[in-house]
Amino acid sequence: MRTKQTIAIIGATGNMGAAISKSLSKGNYRLLLFTNDKNKLKNLEKEITTAHPGADVESINCSYTASWEADVIIVAAPFAAEKEIAEKIREVANQKIVISIANPLNETYDGLVTAPDTSAAEELQKLLPNSKVIKAFNTTFAADFAQPVIDGKKVDAFIAGNDSDALETVSELVQTAGFNPVVAGDLSVSRILENMQLLLIRMGIKYNYNWLAGWKILHQ
Repeated sequence: MRTKQTIAIIGATGNMGAAISKSLSKGNYRLLLFTNDKNKLKNLEKEITTAHPGADVESINCSYTASWEADVIIVAAPFAAEKEIAEKIREVANQKIVISIANPLNETYDGLVTAPDTSAAEELQKLLPNSKVIKAFNTTFAADFAQPVIDGKKVDAFIAGNDSDALETVSELVQTAGFNPVVAGDLSVSRILENMQLLLIRMGIKYNYNWLAGWKILHQ
């Protein structure tokens, strides 16, 4: 039987962090949840264990400790917070999978704050040079986790990274969350993925998708 993986979710009580935590609690994982708001963290842990009594989930009061114990670290935080988080976990994130979900949106949601030749994920990789940074979960809205099948079709969740084993591991996480994983390419492809979500956000605002929308590749 495969050893249970430990996953640290940093920023677990944000919209995306909570959605990811709830979805992964259905799988055979040990979840270590961290955020600065301890009351929200306890409430999230209670919500998860009520819905899934067998879930292996624990609140952790330190991102360093959570990351030290983890096999996979999910940075469920805005792009602006990634540098500070990376500085705290760099020492214990060596050779570990670190998932970047951030979309580096500007304040008016009409562009990205990163330069065209980089991405939030690539910037995180620079900050964590000895980690295996993977882009994932950035092309899905938080609402999609509760309803990953829209109009009868399972939403695609795109993944990008440079390590084949890490991509396989993250693909399994995406499947557990209820989405169809699509490996899009190496980490530089995260530039495209972040622009894809910018477009989906703008379309959602224009056409009132109510934050329940996703990408789907149709093919034969």
